Amino acid sequence: MKQAQDKGFRSRAAFKLIEIDEKARFLKAGCRVVDLGAAPGGWSQVAASKVLPGGVVVAIDLVEIAPISGVMALKGDFRESGLHAKLIEALGSGKADVLLSDLSPNITGIQNVDQARAAELVQSAMMFCREILKPEGVFLVKVFQGEAFSEVLEGLRANFVSVQMRKPAASRGESREAYFLARGLKPV
Repeated sequence: MKQAQDKGFRSRAAFKLIEIDEKARFLKAGCRVVDLGAAPGGWSQVAASKVLPGGVVVAIDLVEIAPISGVMALKGDFRESGLHAKLIEALGSGKADVLLSDLSPNITGIQNVDQARAAELVQSAMMFCREILKPEGVFLVKVFQGEAFSEVLEGLRANFVSVQMRKPAASRGESREAYFLARGLKPV
C-alpha cells in the first residue's frame, strides 16, 4: 500500500491494471470506461489517466467513492435498473468501450461459498456487458481460481471472441485471483 500511496494511487490494485494495460493496450484516449466495484478508486484513477481528456470514466460501487478528478462516481448496485439510467446519462451517447470489474463479494472465509459468490458476480458483470459494452469492447474481470473457475471461463468464451487469462506480478503470490481479458462480444 505504501508504494501505491507514494505514487498517488488509492490502492495497490492500480498496479495490476497498469501492468495488464501495458501488455494489452485497451485503455486509449477518448474511451468510455465503466469501473464496477471501483472503491476505493485505484482502477478509476488509472483509467482516467489513460482516457482523458476526451474520454469518460464512470466508477460504480456499493460504497461511497471519494471524488477523483475526471471520474463520475455512482453509488449503488450495477444490477439494479435505477442505476442504469444514471450510467447511460454519464456515458453520454453510445456504449462503453471498456468494462472493468474488480468486484469481490464480502468474504466469509468459507472457500466454496466465497468462490460461488465471486462467480455469481462475474456472471452478472458478463450479462451487464450485453447492456452497456460496445460489440468490439473489452471486458477485464477479476476471477478466483477454484471450483467455479472453469464455469466462468466457459461463460466468457461463449460470450466473447477472445479470452485471455492474466496474472499480474502486482498480485500477491499466494492470491487465488487472476484476471480474464475478454474482447469482442459475440452476437446473441
